[in-house]
Amino acid sequence: MKRVAFKMYLKPGFSEEYRKRHAEIWPELKALLSQNGVEDYSIFWDKETNVLFAVQKNHGEQSSQEIGTNPIVQRWWDFMADIMEVNDDNSPVSIELEELFHMD
Repeated sequence: MKRVAFKMYLKPGFSEEYRKRHAEIWPELKALLSQNGVEDYSIFWDKETNVLFAVQKNHGEQSSQEIGTNPIVQRWWDFMADIMEVNDDNSPVSIELEELFHMD
């Protein structure tokens, strides 16, 4: 199992909408993530910078950010594009973070 961490960017003023959309995450997206080995997935928000910090455990080879060819993921990206900084394909601007320390 590997741990993956990355940051994304929330547009100002959309924290409650982001929280609402994730509270109602689509069952098919949740199932897809699980099928691809993504588990124990959390997203934290830095209120001062609007940076979203995500961390997840992966049993598979791909993180949630690497399954973007799937139509479910592409629909989710489109759904979230109005409240996040995104690339031309509506994927979230996402920067993988290097792990410097871990303690079990």
